[in-house]
Amino acid sequence: MSPEFKIEVAGQDALIIYFSKKMSAETSTIVQQAQLLIKQKLSNEIIDLIPSYASVLVVFNLFKVDHLKITNKLERLLKELQINNETQGALIELPVYYSIESGPDLLTISDHTKLPIEQIIAIHQQQEYRVYAIGFAPGFAYLGEVDERIAIPRLSTPRMKVPKGAVAIADRQTAVYPGISPGGWNIIGLCPIDMFVVNKTATMPIQVGDRVMFKAVSQDEFFALGGILDGQLGKND
Repeated sequence: MSPEFKIEVAGQDALIIYFSKKMSAETSTIVQQAQLLIKQKLSNEIIDLIPSYASVLVVFNLFKVDHLKITNKLERLLKELQINNETQGALIELPVYYSIESGPDLLTISDHTKLPIEQIIAIHQQQEYRVYAIGFAPGFAYLGEVDERIAIPRLSTPRMKVPKGAVAIADRQTAVYPGISPGGWNIIGLCPIDMFVVNKTATMPIQVGDRVMFKAVSQDEFFALGGILDGQLGKND
């Protein structure tokens, strides 16, 4: 059965397709497969496709189609979409150096959850996370859902500088910061893998729909993989 959807204008040369109002693994599968189908069938008219939690932004070529024509084509195409819930994205394993030194908010999470730090680290590693969306910076993948036992709100005062590779939690989501930036998520470790490399053919190691698992590594392994410790980690300036 084809999924329910709604198409709305999102700009002079853009439409957005909504598949649901909430985040779920099922909706993410629909988004992933719809994106692939549109890319395959309408590549001549489409300039870009940007998937998110429950929607796909479609940027089209105004010199080839207008809003009405591309809307009609999308409606016909999506009515033919048959969702295969057994389809899964690639499984990516990311190494993480978890410690008080590399994860300054582990103590805060321990305080909040009443769990020992060792258990927080174990829980964070024990499940697969789905890549629901990529933003606010290139390579910043929103991964869900974090076990509710270690879920924690964003920091009340965001840091001005979060280091590259910071692995962090905000509510039921976790992520790896691809570069130095401000941020309000709770840092629990550091990942030495580049999440965005502009001059590579595949600029990111993960895509929407993929699955991610984290694996603890020692400090020595972290350094051997190219990791760097920021002496300012944990400060808010």
